[in-house]
Amino acid sequence: MTRFFLRWLINAVALYAAVAYVPGIKPQSDNWISFIWLALIFGLLNALIRPLLKLLAFPLIILTLGLFTLVINTVMFWLAGMIGTYFQAGFTVDGFLPAFLGGLVVTVVSLILTAIFKDEKKKNRK
Repeated sequence: MTRFFLRWLINAVALYAAVAYVPGIKPQSDNWISFIWLALIFGLLNALIRPLLKLLAFPLIILTLGLFTLVINTVMFWLAGMIGTYFQAGFTVDGFLPAFLGGLVVTVVSLILTAIFKDEKKKNRK
């Protein structure tokens, strides 16, 4: 259960970083509560929709040697913002390039924070 909350917080921080540092992405609200709700929406989309998109795009992923997953990340980032706007916790994206950069920032920040907290978890077990 703590792993779920940790992933949720990591997604919230990653989404905040993307919205704060990528030009062309405008948040509806700047408070942390909205980013926590947005991270929940993003996590649910990644759990439910992303596997289906990867299955449907499997030939393109193979053909591009995995680079098409960046496009899937872009779609997931854009979709999370779009759904979040209905709950007053989302953001608007001005085009494909800001969505692509936002998805890339979310991926990189999430990977870095997951690696940091995973190492601390292993140290505590020993």
